[in-house]
Amino acid sequence: MNRNLATATTQQRSNGAEWIGGEPSVLVFDVNETLIDFESMDPLFEKIFGDRRVMREWLGHLIMYSMTVTLSGLYEGYFTLGQGLLKMVGDIHGVRVSDADIEEIRQAMLTMPAHPDVQEGLSRMKDAGFRLVTLTNSPSNPDGQSPLEHAGLAHFFERQFTIETVRAYKPAQQVYHLVAQELDVPPSSCFMVAAHVWDTIGAQSAGYTAGLVTRPGNAPLPVHSLPQPNLIAPDLPALAGQLIQVWRS
Repeated sequence: MNRNLATATTQQRSNGAEWIGGEPSVLVFDVNETLIDFESMDPLFEKIFGDRRVMREWLGHLIMYSMTVTLSGLYEGYFTLGQGLLKMVGDIHGVRVSDADIEEIRQAMLTMPAHPDVQEGLSRMKDAGFRLVTLTNSPSNPDGQSPLEHAGLAHFFERQFTIETVRAYKPAQQVYHLVAQELDVPPSSCFMVAAHVWDTIGAQSAGYTAGLVTRPGNAPLPVHSLPQPNLIAPDLPALAGQLIQVWRS
C-alpha cells in the first residue's frame, strides 16, 4: 500500500467512509447496470406499456422482491421472478403482458450491450494487475452465451459467479463470502464494484471494500451510519484511475 492511500483514506473519511481492510487484489464486479446497459430495454417497455419509465419500476420491483425471497428463506430463479413481476406490473398498469412480450424481454436481458466506457475501464484495471471476477444475481445461460459473452466482456474475467450457487440474492453476506472462499482470499482482499448502494453496503458488511459507479438512476446514500463507498466515480475509467492512484502508483 503506497503513500497515496493516506490521502485517499482522509478524503474518504471526510465523505463519511471508513477505509477498513487491506490492499485489494480482486475486483468483484456487479453485472447488471454496472457493466451492461439495462436502459437498452427502454424501447421494449415503451412498446408494451406505452411508457419507457416502467422499466425502472419493474427493475425496482425485481431488486426488492429478490431481497424479499432471500429474507423469507425462499428461493426462485431471477428470470422466473422477473417474468412474474412483469405480469404484476402489467396488472398494476392495466396492461396485458403476453407470453411473447415476456420472451422478448427475456432475450433482451441476455443480449444487453455494455456501457460504452466499460472496455476502457476494465482494460486499465487488468493492465494494472488486478484480478477481475463478476458476481451477479442473474443466472448462467446453459443454452447459449452469457450476457457478458454477448457484450464482448467475458475475456476480462477469470471467473463469473452467480447467486445460484448459494441460492440467496445479494446483498446476503453468504453471496460475497462465496467469492472469497472460491478464490481462496480473505474478504479484505476483495473490492466490490457496483452501481447500486445496496450492493456496496452488502459487500462491505461481508468485509470487502467497495466502489460505487454512479450510473444514471443511481447515487450515493447520504446516511453516514451506514457503510459509505470507499471510492465513488461516474464511470469505470474514472474508477480505474482512482484505484491505480491509490494502489498502483
